[in-house]
Amino acid sequence: MTTTGTTTEEPANALVLAERRGAVLLLTLNEPKRRNALSLGLRGALHDRLAEGMEDAGVRAIVVTGAGGSFCAGGDISIMKPGEGIASRDRVERLQRITRLLVGGPKVVVAAVEGHAAGAGLGLAAACDIVVAAETAQFVSAFGRIGLMPDMGALWTLPWRMGPAPTRRMVFLGQSLSGTEAAQAGLADIACPAGAALEVALARAQEIASGPTRAFGLAKSMLARHPASLDAALRAEADGQGLLFTSEDFAEGQKAFFEKRAPVFKGA
Repeated sequence: MTTTGTTTEEPANALVLAERRGAVLLLTLNEPKRRNALSLGLRGALHDRLAEGMEDAGVRAIVVTGAGGSFCAGGDISIMKPGEGIASRDRVERLQRITRLLVGGPKVVVAAVEGHAAGAGLGLAAACDIVVAAETAQFVSAFGRIGLMPDMGALWTLPWRMGPAPTRRMVFLGQSLSGTEAAQAGLADIACPAGAALEVALARAQEIASGPTRAFGLAKSMLARHPASLDAALRAEADGQGLLFTSEDFAEGQKAFFEKRAPVFKGA
């Protein structure tokens, strides 16, 4: 990966394309002929790009999308071997590393979903902080079709987003939700016309990137602990807010408030 100015250039055949749009890192799953199914190579590349973005101080928000009009068709069924319990468990745990970064990482992640978000692709979208979906997008669990249960954290993120009952309908009845229906159910946050998901997601990410990055990161870490006891939440709140009072962004925010202007946050 090479970086020139605020853009990042990747080989055209890279499994995950990384491009900088100012303080926003755009990650594009890039196996369109396979509807961006999570092959071992693609999931490894996605994990590494996400980890780099989470650690890069110049990145203040991340957008994840798919090439070729489809978000992600889920796991690569061709590498799943009946009877290989230990090897399969290891693969699932490697996939979970992506979920841990999306849910627990310090940067806000926006998903731009066109086409299908199926199986692990559903879990991938649901683990992002903000989901922008084309009205024509299709969200479906699909695991029951091959005798498996949802993975990639979906049985945690789906109830967290839309509640247990809609999750049961997706898992047990195979219910598919359009982008419009997903927004109504809470699975997606924004529905938009077909073909516009990336544009809308980038606009939202730019807004987030102009905000107080560390404050958002700490708020995100608290949200990831929910549901937690009130005492645990209040302790974490006091610890995080105490740190934020020492930040440059708070000093700027307070100054801008008294000067009656928009703050210019630096993520510091």
